Amino acid sequence: MTAQGPDRPGEDGTETRAAAREAARAAALLARQLGRLAGSAGRSAWRSGTAAARDAAKGAANGAKPVLARTADRLRSTGPRTAPAAPAAAPVDQPETQSHPVDDPSARPPRRRRPWVIGLAVLIGLPLVILAGYVFVAFASLPPLGGVAPEANQRALVVEAESGRAFATRGAFQGERLTEKTLPPRLAQAIVAIEDRRFYSHWGIDLRGMARAVWRNATGGGVREGGSTITQQYARLTSLTQEKTLKRKIQEAFLALRLESTLTKPEILVGYLNTAYFGAGAYGADAAARRYFGHGAAGLTLPEAAMLAGLVRAPSQLAPTRNFGGAKERADLVLQAMVETGAISQPEADKARAEKLTLHTPPETPPGTNYFLDAVSGDVKRLTEAAGDVTVRSTLNLDLQSLAEGVLARRLDSEGGKKKVGQGALVAMAPDGAILAMVGGRDYEDSQFNRATQAKRQAGSLFKLFVYLAAYGKGFFPDSVLVDRPTQIGEWEPQNSNNRFRGALPLRSAFALSVNTIAAQLGDEVGLPAIVAEARRLGVQSDLPEVPSLALGSADVSLLEMTRAYAGVLGPGVPVEPYLVRTIRGNTPQPLYQRPAPKPGAAMDAQVQSMMLDSLQAVVESGTGKAARVNGLAVGGKTGTSQDYRDAWFVGLTPDMIVGVWVGNDDNTPMNKVTGGDIPARVFHDFVERAQKVLKGRKRPAPSAARAEPTPASAVAPAPAPTPATGEVRGVPEVIDTGTLTIRGRKVRLLGVVGEGGALARQLARYLRRREIVCSGDPASSRCRLDGDDLASLIVTAGGARAAEDAPSDLIEAEDQARAERAGLWQRER
Repeated sequence: MTAQGPDRPGEDGTETRAAAREAARAAALLARQLGRLAGSAGRSAWRSGTAAARDAAKGAANGAKPVLARTADRLRSTGPRTAPAAPAAAPVDQPETQSHPVDDPSARPPRRRRPWVIGLAVLIGLPLVILAGYVFVAFASLPPLGGVAPEANQRALVVEAESGRAFATRGAFQGERLTEKTLPPRLAQAIVAIEDRRFYSHWGIDLRGMARAVWRNATGGGVREGGSTITQQYARLTSLTQEKTLKRKIQEAFLALRLESTLTKPEILVGYLNTAYFGAGAYGADAAARRYFGHGAAGLTLPEAAMLAGLVRAPSQLAPTRNFGGAKERADLVLQAMVETGAISQPEADKARAEKLTLHTPPETPPGTNYFLDAVSGDVKRLTEAAGDVTVRSTLNLDLQSLAEGVLARRLDSEGGKKKVGQGALVAMAPDGAILAMVGGRDYEDSQFNRATQAKRQAGSLFKLFVYLAAYGKGFFPDSVLVDRPTQIGEWEPQNSNNRFRGALPLRSAFALSVNTIAAQLGDEVGLPAIVAEARRLGVQSDLPEVPSLALGSADVSLLEMTRAYAGVLGPGVPVEPYLVRTIRGNTPQPLYQRPAPKPGAAMDAQVQSMMLDSLQAVVESGTGKAARVNGLAVGGKTGTSQDYRDAWFVGLTPDMIVGVWVGNDDNTPMNKVTGGDIPARVFHDFVERAQKVLKGRKRPAPSAARAEPTPASAVAPAPAPTPATGEVRGVPEVIDTGTLTIRGRKVRLLGVVGEGGALARQLARYLRRREIVCSGDPASSRCRLDGDDLASLIVTAGGARAAEDAPSDLIEAEDQARAERAGLWQRER
């Protein structure tokens, strides 16, 4: 029987389990200490971890229970250290099998394990493992080369006004694909110089360029430079999305290496230039050359090639049609880069900088014309299915369009809030149906819904045109008399707007005053089918329910179809077909579409037409449309107001055009008692009165001063001021606001200008710096000239100020142009 005692470890199960638990606690503590080390914990935690690690290692090496026990005791100890007690005497009886004393740790120096080495390994190794896994995932999900189709899948439209002036573009320009043989050398040199100088020496990834980009971005406080090579950009354009993630960058690098192994450098460069976006809807270098300069890439000059090469970094911001100055500055940087790479000499660069670049395509599309352009795009799809870029000659008169936008906006701005009017629309049509101007809403950027063509609203009394045409066709005359009295047709009892009755009235007066009861009686007399037939004959295509209230305009119709219907009264035949497109041209000499000569419609009975025109003139001369009268011009028309003042209309006729106006609210809420003879008739008057000058050949105001290049101050030498004439002051002005100046201590207010301060005043001050102006007239209302141009007109046209209510007509026209172009202060107003 063998004796058992505490000096025989491993034979007491309870103590063994306790030792295991202590060892587990020690290991857990060690792990915590290592974690704290990896997280930059304090030095005291490191000491505890070192002690635990050393004791655990000793115990494992010797297999001795006392070591584990001492380790556990040390870990449990929380009190202050005391001097060790004197060692007990060695036992008298020693086992014969023990030839050496128990190894005392204090008897030899411990082997130290540096904890910072372990922490450093964790800090470095763990991110590397994660990064390696991320790279592997990115590689495993690598898309195929060429897996993304270019965005240029919609043909481009270049839209010209009736005068032939190109004013807008739509869609994506495609152009011709370049090959290695047709690649312009200057363009290749320019793109390599500015985008990837080491293109011909790297293998798809430029580590030097990446390091430079990282450094500049880190020191510049943000992303200032990209490290992608041309090969990487080509891989992204053709195989990846544009999302900015680490995964995409890794995949981009892998695909670049693959491209370099399968394609030659010229093939990569040509592919990149064929797919890169150059702004303004141009994908590919040839499309961009045609878009901006009016010719293919083969004809690019050095300054043109430099400008194109500079666009790919920020095409939307630098597109010359939007930011010509920025594009020119970038082109100058490209030329300097070409000098640094040895592609051109410094004299060649200086000569290229001095050359004047002229754009041969339209500038940024005027915002207000977008309603018209939407309609044109639909017609082009319907009229031709030919592929490729096309040029469309439209019916739009740009001067009338600008005028229409300004007139409507001015009325809505001044009266809309008080009268609770939120929206409006206007259509101007030639007698043959050509759309001369179209405004589909207050602001296209806020809402693309075209209220001139898409909105269906109750026409109110505007619909009485068809009632009276049917009556005149069935034997009634303008002098025929009916009685304005209480009327009941079935269960329907129509009321007049003023709830009064006038008694006996001739039809001419009843139409002019828009008497509802007489129109209802006429409708009942001639019959609803006859009224609907007249409306259809004049081109109304909307649903027309045959109910008695139809005579008073209860049906929903569009502004365009009502304007078309009134044009039929003026024209030689009905119906008048509205159109927006005259010709469509592609890349072939033969036009893809040319509007055929209009076929004469069914002629309206001459007597009926004459009576109807007479009644329409009575509305403007003595009826509800008196606000539409224009001095010296024969005008006819009709007002319309729907129930509860939800819609107000006026459609008027002049010898030159038919103009329809609607105002209301998109949510169909009532206005503040606005009738067709109110805002709509006034908009018609303002538009037609000033349109006469446009139709007689008067040109628009001078180009916006905001878009002009001011003469550098250094180039203007101050000249001695001559003795001013009576009432005239001459000198270099100081700007108080954009309508008030100080010249030689004398305050001058510009006639008809409501000045603006702040940034606009500072811009004007920079523009006028060291430039002399001449002012004449009363200081409180002076006209000033700058280099022969009227200063007030320049300021208002640039959107630097508003025209006063009593301003001269030229300033009002200048404000309309600024509104249409969203210039100056009109950029921030909606």
